[in-house]
Amino acid sequence: MIFQSMKMAWESVISNKLRTFLTMLGIIIGVLALVVLVSIVSGATSRVTDVISSMGTDKLQVSVFDDSGKPLKMKDMEDISALPGVRAAAPLSQDMGATVKSGKNSASVQVTGTTAAYREIQGLSIASGRWLKSTDQENHTAVAVVNGTLAKDILGVSHTSEAVGKTVTISGVPYTVVGVLGEGSQMTDIFSMSAYSVYIPYSTLVRNSRTGGAINSFVVAAGEETLAEAEASVRGYLSERFDAGDDEENEHYYIFNMSQIMDSMGQVTAVMSIALGGIAAISLLVGGIGIMNIMLVSVTERTREIGIRKAIGAGNGSIMFQFLIEALMVSLIGCAVGVLASWGVLALISLISKTNFPMDPGVVTVAVVFSLVIGLIFGIYPASKAASKKPIDALHFTN
Repeated sequence: MIFQSMKMAWESVISNKLRTFLTMLGIIIGVLALVVLVSIVSGATSRVTDVISSMGTDKLQVSVFDDSGKPLKMKDMEDISALPGVRAAAPLSQDMGATVKSGKNSASVQVTGTTAAYREIQGLSIASGRWLKSTDQENHTAVAVVNGTLAKDILGVSHTSEAVGKTVTISGVPYTVVGVLGEGSQMTDIFSMSAYSVYIPYSTLVRNSRTGGAINSFVVAAGEETLAEAEASVRGYLSERFDAGDDEENEHYYIFNMSQIMDSMGQVTAVMSIALGGIAAISLLVGGIGIMNIMLVSVTERTREIGIRKAIGAGNGSIMFQFLIEALMVSLIGCAVGVLASWGVLALISLISKTNFPMDPGVVTVAVVFSLVIGLIFGIYPASKAASKKPIDALHFTN
C-alpha cells in the first residue's frame, strides 16, 4: 500500500508541474535562506576562531589607569613575571602617529615599545636578524625590529636579510634595524593595527617620548591550564599594589582575557544563527501554508476519485495516507531543490570572495527535518478532509 500510495502521489505531483513548482517555491526559498545564511555565519566564525586560536588563548592584557601616584615600573614587571601561573610579562606602549623614513620613502607607522619577553608572549618569529635583547632595554639602545612589509616598502629591500643593519628615522630619531619579523607574526600580534610595525626597547620609547616611564599597559603569558591562576595572581598583585579590593578593579586596572574573545564569539554566533534561522523558518512556514492550500485544491479536484476508491473498499486510513504522502513528497522535493541551490550559491560566494564557505551538515539536517515536519503538519488537514468524505457524496460531486 505504501508503494502504491507513493506512486500515485508522484503521478499527481508531476501531472501539474508548474503548480507543483510554485507550491514548492516557498519551501525552496526557506531552505535556501536557512542553509546559506547559517553556513556563511558558521564559516565566517570558524575563520575568525582559527585566527584567534593562532594568536593563542593563554594571554592577558592589562590596562592600568591609576592616579594614586604609585605608577607601575619595570621592577613590577619582574615581580609579576614571578607570580604563580605566569610565564612572562612585558610592558607595552604604542605610538600610533609616528612617521618612519628611509631615503625618500616615508609612511605612518605604529611604534611599539616593549622588552625581550614580548616575543615569547606573542610567539613572534624572526625572518632575519634578531629580536630585542635585555641589554637594549637596559642601555636605552636605538635599535628597531620591523615587519616584512615595512622592510620591503620603506627600506626598499628585496630580501629581509638586506634590511638588517640599515638605519631608519622614526619621528626624526635614527634607529638601526636589527631584525625583521616573519610573515606570520603580523597576524599573531593582535596589538598591531597598522600595515607597518616597528618594535623598539621600552626604555628607548619612554626616553624619546618623555612619558616618565610609568607602565600603563602590559601583557602576560600563562599556560592554558594556568590561565585562571595567572589572572588571579595578577589581580591580587595589582589590588595589593594599588590598595584596591577586587570589587574596585575597574577603578584602577582592567584585565582582558584572550579566552573571553572565544566565549564571546560563540555567544554571538549562537544568537546570529538563531536569528537567521528564525527568519528562514518564517519562509518555510509560508511554504507550508502554500502546500496546505494546494492540497485542499487537489482534494476538491479529486473528490470523485476519492468516492470511487472508497466505493471499491478503500478505508479512511488509506485515503488519508495517500494525500499525506503527497504533501510530504512536495515538501521534501522542495527541500532537496533548496539544498542543491544552496550548494551552488555557497560555491559562487566562495569563488567571488575567495573564502571557503562550506555547507554546514548540521543546518542541512535541520532543514530536512523542518521540511518534513512542515509537510506533515500542513498536510494533515487536507488529508483528513479527503478521508472524511462520504462515498455517496463524493461520487455525486461535480466541479
